[in-house]
Amino acid sequence: MHLPRVLTGVWFVVLAGSAAAEEPRAALPRRTAAATPTLLESVAPEYRSAVSDVVKSPTLSVKAVDDSFTTHARLYEWMLEHPDRVSQAWLRLNVQCVEITDLRDGRFRWADETGSELTWRNVGRFSDGVVWYATGKVKPGALLPLVPVKAVAVLQFPKSAADAKPGTVSLAPTLNVYTHTDSKTAAALLRMAGPAGPRMAEQGAEQLLLFFSGPARHLYKHPDQIETLLAPKAK
Repeated sequence: MHLPRVLTGVWFVVLAGSAAAEEPRAALPRRTAAATPTLLESVAPEYRSAVSDVVKSPTLSVKAVDDSFTTHARLYEWMLEHPDRVSQAWLRLNVQCVEITDLRDGRFRWADETGSELTWRNVGRFSDGVVWYATGKVKPGALLPLVPVKAVAVLQFPKSAADAKPGTVSLAPTLNVYTHTDSKTAAALLRMAGPAGPRMAEQGAEQLLLFFSGPARHLYKHPDQIETLLAPKAK
């Protein structure tokens, strides 16, 4: 199992999404008028307008579905709130992964040496689901400028009974990611990526699902490692 160190999950989708802008095969049907308010009702009031703008007019939207797996419900939901600890868990399992910084105010940050930087936070919760909102800039290539981006990720993880162990459930997470950029660089990226662009974006969404489900699967089988793998990074 390998997670690229360059970008993982939403931040990878943002990059690939810019590259695949306007590619019709990547676009999902937009939410209906009846569905959009349901999503927005779960979003904190101060973020509803920003989330709505991205979801209603995305440069690109992609969907990914994870295989069903068994885990401890409370552990999985805790990991969704602590992506910095999940990143550390991957590193402690000797798998390359981006490092994530907890900004201590509900926000998390990823950055690299090229100037790319994304900040995101949980802006909504609903039954068996979470909404993330991200803003920042990414540098798609050495000869290309930084591209300003906004993204919304909606993760749904409906639960079903798993086994006799208390608190265990079977999950089959689904992720919808919407990205938006006004940068003209998106057109150049589209030409460079060609038909591979949409698949790159889908793989990015799949990586975000794996980012959380991988450790959840492992810790279900090895509960004795929970405290060690999810401990804060040593200062």
